[in-house]
Amino acid sequence: MRTHLLPLLLYLLLGLPVNAAELKIELGDHTRIWSTAELLGLPQAQLIEIPADVGYRRPMRYRAVPLRTLLPGVGADQHVQAVAMDGFVAELPAAPLLQEEGSVAWLAIEEPGTPWPGLAAGKAGAGPFYLVWENPAASAIGPEQWPFQLAALRTTASVSQRFPALVPAADAPDDVQQGFVQFQKHCLACHRLNGEGASEFGPDLNIPYSPTEYLAGDFLLQYIRDPQNLRRWPQARMPGFDSATLGDLQLHQLLTYLRHMAGRKQGTSASP
Repeated sequence: MRTHLLPLLLYLLLGLPVNAAELKIELGDHTRIWSTAELLGLPQAQLIEIPADVGYRRPMRYRAVPLRTLLPGVGADQHVQAVAMDGFVAELPAAPLLQEEGSVAWLAIEEPGTPWPGLAAGKAGAGPFYLVWENPAASAIGPEQWPFQLAALRTTASVSQRFPALVPAADAPDDVQQGFVQFQKHCLACHRLNGEGASEFGPDLNIPYSPTEYLAGDFLLQYIRDPQNLRRWPQARMPGFDSATLGDLQLHQLLTYLRHMAGRKQGTSASP
């Protein structure tokens, strides 16, 4: 017990802010707001090593708690949203978040006295809270499933239930259905489609036009693989998706889904 009180005592002695940040966790009708000090004081808090951190692109060490300990009562068949301060919203199936083996999800907590470095030159760090993974390859965890600068976690209905305008036709080929899965995993954290989605980060991918309608040939494929190779500007925020992150088959499925949805525009802004 004394070891877990040590960080709190240090902050008090050094005059550092104890409640440096807050994380809201909404589980159905129950909402709890956790402060930095409360999370660091949990008995499950420990130092972890992340050999290939997605945000920092190098090994990192964090004080963290297993995310499952913050999701009591959540079932493996449920869905979780991770909301970042900049409008990025990761849509996450609950099952991987609850695992104790294989890919294990951790909430990394930035200690007020030792802030994390910037993610790049002139940029803020990943704090105050960051969802990181041990052994991400075991469950094919993608980079969009590492949300940083977290503000809230909440359980929600599935993407298909909340956003029916994203759902392909029931009789669409399997490539389209699998492309919808890839869209949820890799695109929905930043983009809306047909005006639906929770993110406020990137542009809509169907209204007024789908990128499949204005990027001819293999230019859209090139753009997804390496955005700066097609459109280069310093403020660009979209990362490239290499074949290790998004395989050729999965990229083909994603593009097939986007082409399919170009013929299923919905909403008041469906026409330019």
